[in-house]
This record gives sequence, C-alpha cells and structure tokens, in this order.
Amino acid sequence: MFLSVFDMFKVGIGPSSSHTMGPMVAAAQFLDLLRASPFQPHGLRASLHGSLAFTGVGHATDRATVLGLAGFEPATYDAEAAEAALARIRETHRIEVPGLPPLAFNPSTDLQFEFGPPLPGHANGMILRATDAQGDVILEETYYSIGGGFVKTAAQMTQTEAAASFDIPHPFRRADEMLAMAKASGKTIAQMKRANELRFRSEADLKRGIDRIWQVMNDCIDRGIAGTGILPGGLNVRRRAHGIHASLMAERGMNMTPPHTINDWMSLYAMAVNEENAAGGQVVTAPTNGAAGVVPAVIRYWLDHVPGASRAKLDDFLLTAAAIGGLVKHNASISGAECGCQAEVGSAAAMAAAGLCAVMGGTPEQVENAAEIALEHHLGMTCDPVKGLVQVPCIERNGLGAIKAVSAASLSLRGDGQHLVSLDVCVETMRQTGRDMHEKYKETSLGGLAVNVPNC
Repeated sequence: MFLSVFDMFKVGIGPSSSHTMGPMVAAAQFLDLLRASPFQPHGLRASLHGSLAFTGVGHATDRATVLGLAGFEPATYDAEAAEAALARIRETHRIEVPGLPPLAFNPSTDLQFEFGPPLPGHANGMILRATDAQGDVILEETYYSIGGGFVKTAAQMTQTEAAASFDIPHPFRRADEMLAMAKASGKTIAQMKRANELRFRSEADLKRGIDRIWQVMNDCIDRGIAGTGILPGGLNVRRRAHGIHASLMAERGMNMTPPHTINDWMSLYAMAVNEENAAGGQVVTAPTNGAAGVVPAVIRYWLDHVPGASRAKLDDFLLTAAAIGGLVKHNASISGAECGCQAEVGSAAAMAAAGLCAVMGGTPEQVENAAEIALEHHLGMTCDPVKGLVQVPCIERNGLGAIKAVSAASLSLRGDGQHLVSLDVCVETMRQTGRDMHEKYKETSLGGLAVNVPNC
C-alpha cells in the first residue's frame, strides 16, 4: 500500500475536498475521456446523488462541477477567471474548452440534484454525460468522490489493489506492520515514509513539495487571521479568528494570563484555516478540507510555542502524519459522507498527534499510541453541517481537534508506547461505527445540529 504525502496533502480550494474538489477533478477527468472518444459531442449533462445532492449547494458542488467541465482544476484554480467563466456559461449556455467543440450546457437544466437513494458505490456519487446533436447520450461515466479530493469511477470502486502494486522499501498496510518494519530496519516512521517517497521522486522534489505544502498551510492561517466580516452561505456566521488573535496579542506579557490560554492559540490557528476554507479560499487537504485546520494548527503551535521546535524537522512531521493518514484511508475512510466526522477531524487529529509526537522525540511505538489516542476520542462523531455549510460545527471542531491532538501526543510521550487499544483496532472500530451510523448523520444535513439549529 502506498499513498504519497502529496496524496494526503493536496493544494486545493474550499469549502470541501469531497464536495468541491472531488467533483471538479471528476469533471476534468470526464473531459479527458471525452477528448479520447470517437464520438462528436454536442452537449453535457450532470447529476449529483447522495450527499453531493443533499449538501451540494452549501458545499458549492454545483459550481465546482460546472467549473470542472469548463476546464478548471483545484491545484491551479484562479478565482477571477472562474467567476468570468461561470458568468459566460450562464449567459451563453455553452462551455468551451481546448480539444473539444463548443458544448451546450445550461446550468439550470443540465445539472440535476437527485435527492433519492445514493448511487451504490459511495455516498458521494455523480454521473456525467455527453450528448449528440439529437440529445442522445453518447458517453456516460459514474464518479465517486471518496474524500480528501480522491475520485474513482464506478469500475475503479470494484477493483481490489494488487498485493505488489508498488515496489517500495516499506510497504506497510497496517500499523502493526509499520511498527514491525520500523523495529526491523531501525528507522523512524518518517524515515520509512521518506524512503518510500524517494522511489517516485528525487530528494529535491520531495523537499520542494513538502515546503510548498507548509507554505500554503501557513499562508492560509495568516489570511484567516487577517480576514474579517461574514462568511458566505446565509448563516451569518462571523469570522472570529481576527478578533481572537487581537485579544490574545493584547494579553501577551500580562502576569495574570492563565496557562490554558495556549488552547486558544491552537483553536485560533485551526479556526483561521477553516474560516478561509468556508470562504472558498486556498487550503491544503489534511486529509480533507473539512478537517484542514487541525494539522497546520498543531504545526504552528509547535513552531511558535514549543521551545526547541525547528523548521528543519517539519518534513518529519508531515511525513509521519501522511503515513498515519494513509493507514486510516486504506483501512477505513477519511470521508464524512461515508463515516461521519470521526473520519475527517478524527483522522486529522490522529495525523497531527503522530506528527507532533515524532518531532518531539517519540519512538515509533509512542507515535502509533499518539495517533490511536487522538482517533479513539473522536469515535462516533457525526457529520451534521448546518444548512450544508462547513461552518457549524466544523470551524470550532477543528480547534478542538487540534487541542486533542496535542494532548494525545503529550500523553503518549509520558508512556513507553505500550497500550491496550492498538491503532489498527481503533481504525477498524471507526470503520464499523461509520458503517452502522445512520445516513442522516453522515453529511446530509438531515439530522443532528442541521435540523435543530435555525438556519435562516
């Protein structure tokens, strides 16, 4: 099993990796499929199913789908060009992209929200179709956005990963395998992850890519702290990071500042990221957009508030976190629509706890323990976004996820790595809990806070 650090941490746009980035990626893939088709297309149609339908408007899924069909991709997204393209498509009812003839597309009629049962492969399903001049379908593909910006076709969802699909030095698929390989090799988890990555890219490319990940994360924190006003979507949620930061800065140096104020700094960093995400800004999936604030918040806390912290260890943090995130994704899910928020903020907290434990000198066993503690205490957490927006409870939830991650790392470092519940058991429990969780609590806005909080 191999998931790159650049799979777990992808530069993209808000508000959702599964509902915004995924559909945009799927639409871009469909354009490539259409370019390779022998048929002459005349028009496009799209239908959104399951969670993509129920919370699609709040997560800008309709907008992302149209922009994906217009040739936009998350990693290179240009907000100004996107607005111009949307306005042009609404006016002309036509999409023009390189390599294809002008394609008829009316967003109000050719993009449908299907609120019936979800498609069989995953809660986040969409069907894209190309039609000829008579309106007959000449090409059709079903896509599933499975969390974190990952996309699979219906055929790919049924495929099983080959046992030797990747020739890497440390092909661990479970945490117990990871610990056994660390013990046998004498390497840290970050060192094993680095060796795996270097089978696919140079040391310079790996370093450059990780540096960019952190730069985008850190810039997102700073933009979030600077941002003011009301978040879009109609809930009238105020940006709070700017005010919290001003208050914390005013208290610096005061003798009466309580020790627990450090929790406010962690929450600030995480909330800043998720306010930017809610506003549709540039973020890094960590492992998803809905949980994008936890990992950068813990890194910023470590760099700014922990004596001895060094940017030189940043690679170890992110490589360790990516290794843990890959295990969770491979053996369970990072999708809120599939397993609830335990799969998003829970996974993010496990990744952040592992990364922090590693850079603070933790052994592989302590790192695994840190990840397990953080994930265990998110088990059962539902995904019930009010009005389908990633604002309530998502923004504050990232702050609490960061605090839990730091506490988990600290607890693990107080022990010797020996503990009762393994990370593998915890991940499997999360998978089972998500399977058993009622659909209304998995990113549909049909239960929980979403139906008990007035959203108008």
